[in-house]
Amino acid sequence: MVIENGNGNGNEEAGAGTSVRVFVVDDQDLVREGITALLGIQPGIEVVGSARDGAEAAETAPARRPDVVLMDIRMPGTDGVAATRMLRRSLPACKIVMLTTFDDDEYVTQALRAGAVGYLLKNLPAAELARAVRLAHAGVAQFDQTVIANLAAGLPAPELLTPRETEVLRLVSAGATNKEIASRLYLSEGTVKNHISRVLSRLGLRDRTQAALYARDNGLI
Repeated sequence: MVIENGNGNGNEEAGAGTSVRVFVVDDQDLVREGITALLGIQPGIEVVGSARDGAEAAETAPARRPDVVLMDIRMPGTDGVAATRMLRRSLPACKIVMLTTFDDDEYVTQALRAGAVGYLLKNLPAAELARAVRLAHAGVAQFDQTVIANLAAGLPAPELLTPRETEVLRLVSAGATNKEIASRLYLSEGTVKNHISRVLSRLGLRDRTQAALYARDNGLI
């Protein structure tokens, strides 16, 4: 199962007639070709290229102008973390999602710090992977349920959240309402609601009470 780190309004996926350009990076030929073939028949997806390792991806992906890169993390030579850093410089608007068999916390942390916007495991059905690609393109971070649970348990909030999201979390934990947070941070109430949704999703929390406890346990209040 994939957990979406987004605003939950149901309108994030690309609209009809819009194709998300995808580039696939994996050192195993069978896996890479299989992902390419499976995504190629999904509606709203156009696979524009692939690479066998991070170095090849960094060299060839920019010319293909992908919207989303699906990146394996452990590859010989230039691994997925290093390739993510390089592609974030050459393709700043591109969303990079790690797609791997490894749910190791250290890999997840390194990938997020390098600029990845999601971390998925390769056991996803093709249709769910295609949906995750569309949502990532729309700006909704994608995480496997197991990954996000482990990550939230082991990482302090500042490593998982943007500075603005951390600020919102502190105010939520202090008991501020959405209206009060909006006034304090000069945001609209809708934007505050979206921030809170992202905070809860990214930290694997259910509600504001859990958010307050998490902030207290991590020294944010």
